Amino acid sequence: MNQETINQAIYEKYITPTKSKIRKFIGIEIEMPIVNLNKEPVEEAVIFEMTKAFRAHFNFSPIGFDADGNAYSMQDGATGDDLSFDCSYSNLELSLGKGENLHEIKMRFDAYYTYINGFLSKYNYTLTGMGINPYYHINRNKPIPNERYRMLYHHLHSYPKYENNGFAFHRFPTFGTFTSASQVQIDIFYDDLIPVINTFGRLEPFKSLLFANSLMDEEADLLCARNMLWERSMQGYNPHNIGMFEYELKDVNDLVEYIKTTSIYCTMRDGKYVNFEPVPINEYLKRDKIDGEYFDGEHYVDIEITPCIEDLEHLRTFKFEDLTYRGTIEFRSTCCQPISDSMCVAAFHIGLLERVQELQGLLDADNVIYSHGYSASELQRMLSKNTLPDFVNKDSLVKVLFRILELSESGLKERGMNEEVFLEPLYERAKNLSNPAKNMLEGLNNGTPPEHYIKEYSRLLR
Repeated sequence: MNQETINQAIYEKYITPTKSKIRKFIGIEIEMPIVNLNKEPVEEAVIFEMTKAFRAHFNFSPIGFDADGNAYSMQDGATGDDLSFDCSYSNLELSLGKGENLHEIKMRFDAYYTYINGFLSKYNYTLTGMGINPYYHINRNKPIPNERYRMLYHHLHSYPKYENNGFAFHRFPTFGTFTSASQVQIDIFYDDLIPVINTFGRLEPFKSLLFANSLMDEEADLLCARNMLWERSMQGYNPHNIGMFEYELKDVNDLVEYIKTTSIYCTMRDGKYVNFEPVPINEYLKRDKIDGEYFDGEHYVDIEITPCIEDLEHLRTFKFEDLTYRGTIEFRSTCCQPISDSMCVAAFHIGLLERVQELQGLLDADNVIYSHGYSASELQRMLSKNTLPDFVNKDSLVKVLFRILELSESGLKERGMNEEVFLEPLYERAKNLSNPAKNMLEGLNNGTPPEHYIKEYSRLLR
């Protein structure tokens, strides 16, 4: 397949949708761990009862069923709101349909959350606001039995085949079943595309300081272990599929060239997912044949397929700033936050999107973290730890964080919807150079039981 055909297909999928945007709509996805406070695995029977009750109460329509006939995704036709499960039945996701006002979106989220937690409380279960399920060692961490999640589970467990290539895999291939994010998708205009990706990429180290909220026993110093789990898995086998862009993009053509270096690892044939070794899309579309495997209902069967341009539909990346086929930028680096702060992630990004040029200038002038020879990715990993690097002056760091938050606040005030109120908890975090994970770790080290934070981070009100 020639380069022009590949370039055009990528351009049509990712770039063309940004040219038709007139207004900036917001879409919010909040994944939340389900915790059995009896310190036992989450029982799927309880979850199925809850989803049936939720569906009847809110009049949602099921749009996805697993192999056993259980609805794992349901939607409200009027708002586009969706209740689903991400990878497993112990990780619930509320996707709020596109809107323009965070207060309206939050009102719907609060209603759904209140109902779900009220139902779960009868079984001594709760949703909570953490980036990693605190009982990940207790839950069974099984995938939802459908085509996509079965394929993904199989793909993530295939890492031993690639260990001889020198990649440092972790030993938690089930991580997709117990990690939870707070993601926001915002419509992006064509002219803003490259400045937004470049600027928000450099913002990531500061975001780690404000939003880290995923602890693991095995990674005692990491406040955002969730990112590590992605990076050192099959999803990060090609580093271009995850994390940040490691250089500044010059223009849209440069972005198209970058996308060509990201890897595809699955496609569909005859209604079945075919899984194969991750291959950069540019190389994949040049091959005559690809050796893969699919699940025939009982076991995995080898298959040889011929790549085609339509397989581009199944190219999925997990960049921190991810351009989607919808003409949106999905900001996906942030852990699920305490439920009382559920809108702070969206508010932070929305406000700064109104101040991209000023944010770019602030980061250009920074000498607090960006004057010591480290890249944005290196800094992001450093500032995701419990201990700050020695070269960082804490007082100066607090001032930079406040300036970033003030920029976001001014952008939100210009929108005139009083959305700046959602930034309040972030000012407190910036002042104390803290975040939910750091607060929890300090408490655990002082003898506070995990259950205190499970309940505290599940509260709807502060």
